[in-house]
Amino acid sequence: MCQRRAAGWRGARLPVGGTVTPSAIDPDLLPRTATTGPAGLAVGGVPLTELAERFGTPLFVYDEEHLRRRCREAVAAFGTDRVAYASKAFLCTAMARLAHEEGLLLDVASGGELRTALRAGVPADRIVLHGNNKDVAELRTAAEVGVRHVVVDSFDELDRIEESHRDGAPGPLPVLVRVAPGVAAGAHEAIRTGGRDSKFGFGLVDGTAAEAVRRVRRSPATRFDGVHAHVGSQVLDPAELAAGAAAVAGFAVGVGAADLTVGGGLGVAYLAGQRVPTFAAWADAVHGAVRGAGWTGAVSVEPGRSITARAGLTLYRVGTVKRIEGVRTYVSVDGGMSDNLRPALYGSRYEAFLPRCPRAPRPLRARLVGKHCESGDVLVDEAALPADLAVSDVLATPVTGAYGYAMASNYNKLPRPAVVFVRDGHAQLVVRRETEEDLLRLDVTAPTVRPQGWAATPGAVRAWRGHGAA
Repeated sequence: MCQRRAAGWRGARLPVGGTVTPSAIDPDLLPRTATTGPAGLAVGGVPLTELAERFGTPLFVYDEEHLRRRCREAVAAFGTDRVAYASKAFLCTAMARLAHEEGLLLDVASGGELRTALRAGVPADRIVLHGNNKDVAELRTAAEVGVRHVVVDSFDELDRIEESHRDGAPGPLPVLVRVAPGVAAGAHEAIRTGGRDSKFGFGLVDGTAAEAVRRVRRSPATRFDGVHAHVGSQVLDPAELAAGAAAVAGFAVGVGAADLTVGGGLGVAYLAGQRVPTFAAWADAVHGAVRGAGWTGAVSVEPGRSITARAGLTLYRVGTVKRIEGVRTYVSVDGGMSDNLRPALYGSRYEAFLPRCPRAPRPLRARLVGKHCESGDVLVDEAALPADLAVSDVLATPVTGAYGYAMASNYNKLPRPAVVFVRDGHAQLVVRRETEEDLLRLDVTAPTVRPQGWAATPGAVRAWRGHGAA
């Protein structure tokens, strides 16, 4: 099968420059249980082509064993009850339950994420609520169910907490004060969160963080438990994460905090040849930094991407191969920016391969695009692909387990993909595929009452719509 030539193929352009190479897909980008057999690549003992046939495409596939191992490695590096899974990376009830089973707390950033975690059976006192603009309902729910901590971001939020408390919400609410330490890190400006110019947290440099701690301590609605900071995401150098940890640790010592959380941000490899630090290396760097700042207590972290990214991949089916002589080749699949927004949003780069022959060389250079009505609907700008790629092939993009499904949308009214966990030769559907009927479930259709004798002339229709009628 791997030697099949695509109909009409006239040759391949070899990649020039960059990090994407014409060699086979790098095994370090694949889930840990990935193996190659007669049916091509299998994950969790299940061939990917079989999953595509059974569940359809696009399809998110997660290696459950990989997820569990990453959770255990994080706990081993930082300690029991010191790791909270940043659920914004990928959340459904099955993922929340898995993280809880492996001893992780859950970090949620909205009322919806909180409800998902609770529905999964995660005890409220194992949940931490984040968010830079929590509304009254979210804060009241957090108080009523008894979350472990609320990470407070602003004085306006403190106003809302105190108002809810006066109106009868349980309290005092256990609070971590989020600090913007003036240290920013991350692969893209949009995911650098710890600098002075940030929508998150109280400034360390301008003194508002110290003022926030004083107010939390004075208020009967809040209980000051500690401080929190997060400097950015997709960070490949532990020293950058350690620098932010040191800055906030010194502040925590000065205000007598009991708890210290330094956020997440550890990066992953998306392209062949990229090397990333282990959880142990991250822990060593952070612990050394906070000790140097005088902090002698435990440190908590909030990994998300580094738990789920490599564990997941996305399966598509090729629908169109368009060759523009002297320009480029376009390969179109049945998903796109609605299931992976990161390339359009951040310029993120990925690789791609054919699961039927994962060890095949990939000499064809093509732009891998989705089916949306946007020229910017690009999944991989210059993908290296096997020369015999053809219409109807199942194609995979690895390392899509973080922020793929989490950011999925219904753009162009595409139903969001299904999610499958695989382990020990079995596939479990954990999120069903949306249907076109699902896309209409929120539409409200009210009866239209028009004046007696009204005729549907173009002018009458314009006038009627101008008065707000349907």
